[in-house]
Amino acid sequence: MSLAVDEIINIINKKGRVIIYGDYDVDGITSIAVLKKFLNERGLEVNYHIPNRLNEGYGLKKETLKEIANENYDLMITVDCGITAIEEVDYATSLGIRTIITDHHEALDEIPNAIAVINPKRKDNKYPFRGLAGVGVVFKLIQAISIKLNLEEKEYLKYLDLVCVGTISDIVPLVDENRVIAKLGLKLVEVTKNLGLRELINVSKYKKIDSSTISFGIAPRINACGRMGHAEEALKLFLTSNIVEAKNITRTLEEYNQERQSIEKRIFAEAKEKIQSEEAKNGSIVLASTNWHHGVIGIVASKLTDLYYKPTILLCLEGEEAKGSGRSILGFDLHEALCKTSKYLEKYGGHEMAVGLTLKTEHFEEFKTEFEKLVEESKVSEIVPIINIDAQLNERNIRKEIAKEIQLLEPFGEGNKMPLILFKNLKIDSIRTLSEGKHLKITLKTENQWIDAIGFNLGNLADEYHIGDKVDVVGMLEINEYNNNENVQINMKDIMTTY
Repeated sequence: MSLAVDEIINIINKKGRVIIYGDYDVDGITSIAVLKKFLNERGLEVNYHIPNRLNEGYGLKKETLKEIANENYDLMITVDCGITAIEEVDYATSLGIRTIITDHHEALDEIPNAIAVINPKRKDNKYPFRGLAGVGVVFKLIQAISIKLNLEEKEYLKYLDLVCVGTISDIVPLVDENRVIAKLGLKLVEVTKNLGLRELINVSKYKKIDSSTISFGIAPRINACGRMGHAEEALKLFLTSNIVEAKNITRTLEEYNQERQSIEKRIFAEAKEKIQSEEAKNGSIVLASTNWHHGVIGIVASKLTDLYYKPTILLCLEGEEAKGSGRSILGFDLHEALCKTSKYLEKYGGHEMAVGLTLKTEHFEEFKTEFEKLVEESKVSEIVPIINIDAQLNERNIRKEIAKEIQLLEPFGEGNKMPLILFKNLKIDSIRTLSEGKHLKITLKTENQWIDAIGFNLGNLADEYHIGDKVDVVGMLEINEYNNNENVQINMKDIMTTY
């Protein structure tokens, strides 16, 4: 950190030029926005590069570095990427590019030979918290610069709204320092002076600002830009100081998100059709098509994994090359499976639950056969989904006061999930589906009260239950605010007949 701070202050003193090399997801975009705004206020000229997800992919690329070298910047700072770019940083150095790495991904045994490498996951790290998002690492960098320059705390704390958005969106554990970032950041989001963020909140139509607002209202709209190959639009939204421009960009983001949803819906329907005709008996789902969008298939793979509870790999056939994403279930290491089938792959990466991969189209069938063989040998079909229940509440405690006490544990997210509660011996008083059969809506009755329950993406269970059935329900106890009325509601995760 001290090496990076000294280098950046040196650039500030000589009014140099800096380029930030980032990523196309929410963490990357907020990282660029925070660092660029902070350095601009210190009088620096700051440019940026966001790789295009569709034709460039994640991380540093030699072709791009060559272009950057021609612009004669005094310094390149990576955000949310670069920790494994050993060869690329050496190449950048050979071109005369001085580099600082800031990242939060897992480090290799060797780290890039840059001026400074800031990453809480370095093997020799002594910082007390390893779980920061990429934007969290950027936040610590601007905090350290501020301390060295004797700036007021507000000069870096004012960016906590964007730091909070990037942290929650990147699904890092909301514990320790991340919890503080999220808790204080959400308070700042409520009164944010960032025009773009305020417009996004307005469009999302969330009245209450909490982690769900970020995860389901803000993040998908920003990520849609990256998925559709237009990440720069989302960054411009966070950088603009013009309200008209903010409104226009927000409308554009909404269009990208709707386009993403439409493409996702089509791919999901086509994949389900293929599964019913080809894959139903297999222990895994491995599908490919020339008609799929590789910026969206990761979401579809995730939905299919949830629906069928099978490891899923979807690939876009693009001429001689197939690019794709995979998602897994607990108990099957997807990354290890790719390691074992690597002779068919051009490149791959990720972890046990999620991967990205590229292979030659001609090797698809061989890869699929080998992968399915591994799945069968691992006896994946015998793995059943498990729901870990935190508590059981009797009917006397299904009330608003208890739901409001649970809210005190916010912000909820990875590492601090909303408690899953078991409710036993409830009677179905009414049952129907919403959104063309997608969601399940039930009214449940105890001896003394009626309780609303909603099961998102559980609409397929509607035919299995009837009015009068006695059931046990697992879900989260929430407050549903509608027409200025507050009612307790169970957000169902599962339901079963009481025996």
